[in-house]
Amino acid sequence: MTNLGNEAWFKDPALTRVFALLNSDGEGRVVGGAVRNSLMGLPVSDIDVATTLTPEQVIERAVAAGIKAVPTGVAHGTVTLVIDGKPFEVTTLRADVETDGRRAKVAFSSDWRTDAERRDLTINALYVDAKGDVIDLVGGLADIEKRNIRFIGDAATRVAEDYLRILRFFRFFAYYGSGRPDADGLRACASARAKLKTLSAERVWSELRKLLSAEDPGRALLWMRQVGVLSEILPETEKWGIDTIPTLIGTEQALAWKPDPLLRLAAIIPPDADRLEKMAARLKLANAEAAWFKAWAKAPVINDELSSAALSRLLYRHGADGINTRLKLALATARGKAEGDTQEMARSARLGKLLELAENWKKPQFPINGGDVMAAGVPAGKQVGETLSVLENAWIEENFIPDRAALLARLKDLVG
Repeated sequence: MTNLGNEAWFKDPALTRVFALLNSDGEGRVVGGAVRNSLMGLPVSDIDVATTLTPEQVIERAVAAGIKAVPTGVAHGTVTLVIDGKPFEVTTLRADVETDGRRAKVAFSSDWRTDAERRDLTINALYVDAKGDVIDLVGGLADIEKRNIRFIGDAATRVAEDYLRILRFFRFFAYYGSGRPDADGLRACASARAKLKTLSAERVWSELRKLLSAEDPGRALLWMRQVGVLSEILPETEKWGIDTIPTLIGTEQALAWKPDPLLRLAAIIPPDADRLEKMAARLKLANAEAAWFKAWAKAPVINDELSSAALSRLLYRHGADGINTRLKLALATARGKAEGDTQEMARSARLGKLLELAENWKKPQFPINGGDVMAAGVPAGKQVGETLSVLENAWIEENFIPDRAALLARLKDLVG
């Protein structure tokens, strides 16, 4: 039997206390991501625990043991135990009573197999008991060994229970899968893809954002496109290639860029301000995310032969975010074409230098303000702004060189 008893996370004294709390007149087992990641040799962060005890029993025992218990989701069977500052989500075993594709009504259970079989993917339904033994009731160990992402039981049934599982299937494939996705899973996702419209925009974007944050989401996006799922949630990609993703990922890895889900999304959709505004509204992006896409769409296309002074002027007028995005995508494209092409290699080098300048650029402070203009004799009103604009535009075109004294002298001449 596979045993994880020697893993550092398993030997944590805080987890030992959780087991001791749950395993007298009951049973607790670690479940899900910690087990999966440990078996795959990946870092373990959050530790979730399943138990035969009810939430009330968990809370009662925690209080008696002096352990903080937070009722984070009692209605769904979840209590969070906090030990030495570490949270452990403890959830009572459950059985689905009713599902409608968006949410499930559940009943508490004490049957481990029933609890396992109601979960989505085999690799997420493995348990570890207090001895460290891995308990596999759904064939998850074999799938982990093959890096096969597979629904538990009938794929179509699992998807119909919660249509978000369509996106989870591809997200877990992006993170943990290898080779070709499971054929039954692909068919089930393709058949039910129209049901994605019944889900809340927040759930869809949250799942898509996680997928785009994978080390390399390229293969998952390709299969999503193949079966029509990508077009269902991102119609903006229909007439726009996703072949830029491999070159972007390669550039990220070569230049040590941190994976950015927004940049990766930008790589597969057109920089059309109207369409991006509609996409942001449809997916209910956060205000900062919507502003990021707007800045990208409105930023000018950057000529790779642009001088550093000209780039500074553009950065001042348009802001750094949108221009940095333009430069990163252009650089990734150029690097993708550079092998054996001296012109693209040179273009790539120039874009790299421009990007370095843009990333280190600090916006200069315009040395005068409206108070200076009024002190020079311009009456309060729109003429103040117009005068400032004339001086600022000249200051920008002169590469921000004129200082406050020079600008005040010009202001005096302008007013006179």
